[in-house]
Amino acid sequence: MKKMLALSVFLFACLSRALETGEPEAEGVSSRAILGWVDAVERDVDALHSFVLVRHGKIIAEGWWGPYEKDRPHMLYSLSKSFTSTAIGLAVDEGRLSLDDKVVSFFPDKAPAQPGENLARMRVRDLLCMGSGNHTDTLTPMKEGRETDWVKVFFAQPVEHEPGTHFCYNTGATYMLSAILQKTTGQKVLDYLTPRLFEPLGIQSATWEVSPQGIQTGGYGLKVKTRDIAALGQLYLRKGDWNGKRLLSEKWVGLATSKQIGNGDKPDSDWSQGYGFQFWRCRNNAYRGDGAFGQYCVVMPDQDAVLAVTSGLGDMQQVLDLAWAHLLPAMRPGPLAADPASRTQLTNKLSSLTLRPVAGERGAPAASGVLGKTYTFGDNEKGLQSLSLNQDDNGLFLKLRNVHGEQRIDCGFNRWAKGEITFEKALTQPVGGTNGRQAIAAAGAWAAPDLYVATVYFCETPFRLTLSLRFKEDQLLLNLEYNVAFGPKKWQLIGRLTPPHE
Repeated sequence: MKKMLALSVFLFACLSRALETGEPEAEGVSSRAILGWVDAVERDVDALHSFVLVRHGKIIAEGWWGPYEKDRPHMLYSLSKSFTSTAIGLAVDEGRLSLDDKVVSFFPDKAPAQPGENLARMRVRDLLCMGSGNHTDTLTPMKEGRETDWVKVFFAQPVEHEPGTHFCYNTGATYMLSAILQKTTGQKVLDYLTPRLFEPLGIQSATWEVSPQGIQTGGYGLKVKTRDIAALGQLYLRKGDWNGKRLLSEKWVGLATSKQIGNGDKPDSDWSQGYGFQFWRCRNNAYRGDGAFGQYCVVMPDQDAVLAVTSGLGDMQQVLDLAWAHLLPAMRPGPLAADPASRTQLTNKLSSLTLRPVAGERGAPAASGVLGKTYTFGDNEKGLQSLSLNQDDNGLFLKLRNVHGEQRIDCGFNRWAKGEITFEKALTQPVGGTNGRQAIAAAGAWAAPDLYVATVYFCETPFRLTLSLRFKEDQLLLNLEYNVAFGPKKWQLIGRLTPPHE
């Protein structure tokens, strides 16, 4: 019995082995070319947070731009969809449901008694390929309507097109896949995936947001690490095989990553090459899962390579363009001659990656007159009540009061100072028991004699917040600007000096 137990532990350890590391030249890729790509994204993109490059099943380069860290998870946004699709694939492989099952059949108590013709025809495969027949995304009415049951809201939306004929990127449809999986298996997507996918791939401590009904959101809300993204890509690159063990059927991988529906006719756009089952087709015979503001799992079968990226950027095509321009041409069929000098240069570069702190001075003439003074704000949509710039033995810090209470942001000078904050509702949906607290890193400097600028990274998200404090007599002109957002990115607030007795 002990021998059998030991053998089981050994086999599981082999199955769950993480991706191995290797040398770029040994896997047919020039270190100099990888360095050129890193330099290009630093020069042209604002900003990558991390990447992992896999060739022939081995990690040949990886890096995290400080304050982002290897062991910290990152918000995936719609890259979550590819994990939800994988869960559906596993359930199909297990015979728990069929691609041609009608969506209404899973929720007879929530679907209309007499559904319209298009709704009645909608199948699981239509949800998967963003061909549900809805003309617009159904997520907004799900989240913002009076009805709190998202499944009921989905069924109440018009289905203008025959399912399977019209592409509409529909995060609400992916939520329905999550709801269907939970209905058929009795488990949330995360719980279902844990023994079947996450444990074999070595993915730990993943979290996923849930709807008011306790159903994981499916189309967004998952947080994992960059290496975890790469592992998913490698599983698909190997057509469902992981270390000699089949986790996912080759048939499913083929369906999920091939063109199931057309989504445009622009030859130079990686958003117009067709869509599979929650995977985008790309140029160069590649495919990917991706999420808002630059979260990628790019699989390149012809090159036997995977590129995982997290970032916080507005132009998502740009990163792919740079990958096609720099990385693809550098991938050769066989090993390359060793290049110790370039390898050392690349290693040094990757070990010192950092996002640039605020440029400026440590002190300024205005500092003596404003440090420690509190400025109050009238009602505003950001919920900011007061703000002050202060100094102690650790350096300058912002002390603010908002709808969540008093917050402190330590601002390093030419370095990132770590902390936690609850800044605003839009960025603090409780995930995995965090209670809305978010890890941050901040840096600041005097950009002008009366202007202090602080940059705050929310370290598990794509978001960077820049606060510009211009002091003018008894006023504080405060500009807030996010690097990316689904809505407005800029606000200006005016604070007035609070009399000492208040």
